[in-house]
This record gives sequence, structure tokens and C-alpha cells, in this order.
Amino acid sequence: MRPKLRILLFGILLAVLTSAVNGQFRLFGPKPTPKPMRKASELISRQAPLKVNQSILKQATPDNIHIVVSIPKQRAYLMIDDQVVADGPISSGKRGHESPTGHLHVLEKDPNHHSNLYGEFVDSSGRVVRAGVSARIDSAPSGTHFAGAPMRWFLRLTDEGVGMHVGILPGYPASHGCIRQSADGAKLFYDYAKVGTPVDVGDY
Repeated sequence: MRPKLRILLFGILLAVLTSAVNGQFRLFGPKPTPKPMRKASELISRQAPLKVNQSILKQATPDNIHIVVSIPKQRAYLMIDDQVVADGPISSGKRGHESPTGHLHVLEKDPNHHSNLYGEFVDSSGRVVRAGVSARIDSAPSGTHFAGAPMRWFLRLTDEGVGMHVGILPGYPASHGCIRQSADGAKLFYDYAKVGTPVDVGDY
């Protein structure tokens, strides 16, 4: 065998052996450390916080404002005509529980509203026995009663109970139909809205 051919064959053999050893090391060697799960706060921080135009806010009254909710942007806007008074993050209804869209109105205001459908089963001492339940679907365990989920600064939009209120904002649609807001956003919208305030919800 010629020396050059021998060197070439030796090089090929060496390359095959090296790749086989590397492959075995990847299969049986130490596994890479998995990335830690992201905290909920990191996901929430994706949404820009409430922004308020203070100069326009001075002109706002319950008689001249209206509300626009953008489902794609997951934002709610307090407006005077075409001017944005405040712009805050929301979480609308998830798939299967989509928020109602169209031209709505505030039907009721309740600063300390509680859901009559979603909440928890608690015992006589107030200890939560089961969370995330539906009063319509789930049966209360013996010795417990239903406690509706708090919906602070509630602005009712439908007769079925959908409204705007304080809630968890994960950065995407996650509610059972309501439009969740940050605490400061919900309070501001509540303070300036009245029964009858127009609320447009849709692909804005």
C-alpha cells in the first residue's frame, strides 16, 4: 500500500473513531443543566405598565371619556375623543372563554365585587380547600362553601357577569371572559367611568 494512501485511510479511521467517542460521551456523559423555569413576574413584566398623559387627564370627566380595549395588543385605553388619556395592560378571555367584543357599555360599578361563578371552596375557618373552581360545574366538598373570586374595581359589561377588574396579567389572554387590569389601571378606569360609559372591545 502506498504511504499516501495509508495516511489517508488512517486519517479517515481516526475521524470515525473520534466522532463515535464524542457521540457516546453525549449519550452517556453528563446531561446539560436544564434552564430554570421563568418566574411569573418575568412574564408579567413583558407588558408595559400603565401610562397616563397627565395633561389630558386634567380634562377627563365621567361625561367625556370612553374606553377602548384592544384584544390583539392586550391593552385598554381611557380616551377623550381620539386622545389617549391612559393606556394600560390587560388580560382578556382565553380560548373557549373569549371576552365579548363589540360596542358595550358599563352596566354597573362595584368597588368590591366578587364573582358568583368562579372562586374557591373554603371551610368554616376560611381555609381554602379547593381553588379555581366553578360554582356551576364543581361540587363543594362536605363542610365547605363557595367563596367568589375578588374582582376589585369592577365595571360590569354584560348581564352574564363579564366586566373589567383587577386581576393577574400573565401577558396573554388568560381569563374566563373578563378583562383583567393592573391595580392602578383598574382604579383609574373605575374612577373616571360611570354607568353608561361606552366600552369598545375588539381588534383595535
